[in-house]
Amino acid sequence: MYEHLVIKADPGQNPLRLDKFITHHSNYSRNKIQDAIDSESVKVNGKPAKSSYKIKPGDTVNLYVAKPPKEPTEILPEDIPLNIMYEDDSVLIINKDADMVVHPGYNNWNGTLVNALVHHFDNLPTSKNGAIRPGLVHRIDKGTTGLLVIAKTEYAMQYLARQFADHSTERTYYAVVWGEPKEDKGTIDANLGRSFKDRRVTDVFPEGDHGRTAVTHYEVLKRLRYVSLVKCNLETGRTHQIRAHMKYLGHPLFGDSTYGGDKALRGNMFSKYKQFVDNCFQIMPRQALHAKTLGFEHPQTKEWMQFDSELPDDMVELWEKWEHYVQFN
Repeated sequence: MYEHLVIKADPGQNPLRLDKFITHHSNYSRNKIQDAIDSESVKVNGKPAKSSYKIKPGDTVNLYVAKPPKEPTEILPEDIPLNIMYEDDSVLIINKDADMVVHPGYNNWNGTLVNALVHHFDNLPTSKNGAIRPGLVHRIDKGTTGLLVIAKTEYAMQYLARQFADHSTERTYYAVVWGEPKEDKGTIDANLGRSFKDRRVTDVFPEGDHGRTAVTHYEVLKRLRYVSLVKCNLETGRTHQIRAHMKYLGHPLFGDSTYGGDKALRGNMFSKYKQFVDNCFQIMPRQALHAKTLGFEHPQTKEWMQFDSELPDDMVELWEKWEHYVQFN
């Protein structure tokens, strides 16, 4: 039920807060570490300690963290409406809403796209990676809207999976980012991998010493001084790829709390502007990212299929609000 980690401070250890010390020596998230400290599941030299405790040379830290529950062995069907843009005997095209998680996982065991799929469709194929994720060939983050292709047969899943693996699909995303990128077009070619400090976060490793190859092509469509509308084409499909790459470029996605986009990164914070930005965050309480187009070769007909979706209402309202602000200020 629990994972037990023992960390011994080196003889040359400089004074460091307990929470930061554990973060540097483990892959646990900051929230999980703080929860363990608050529940007295962290002991220093045999005694419970607070986050502010300063680690000294030779200190021994014992950390007990609850193991996450195992992924369920079956998916419960749930009658959740789906926005289906296209369907035939081989594939489905879903336009996903912002508040929907794609597949069950830690803290999200139900209410997902997969729960809806098994309710609406029988005998969807399952990938061979050990996880039960009927129909899924790829995924997008909870806070991201837009297009997903779902396989309805084993053959379609294998055929589509190969296209995603060899990067022959076409995927275009629209994002609202902070600031104005220097170049109108560019390519970000920098490895991505799990952060050593927080496993929920994707870090960039530009030297290529960690992570996996990740390539994002971007084009600035519109500039509004404080924010820009950017089109991103994925050559690879890594976790949080656009979000991590745009932060690396110096332009995090608007509203992206994981990568620093949930605070004003451009403009002087006088009261009128601050109120305006706060109102924008109310409109867009998520990362401003939409999977707009999706193209692939159909598993049966071998014809090229191309789909396009409109920007969601919250992104349209956000952009119009910024256009009005820039015009009159």
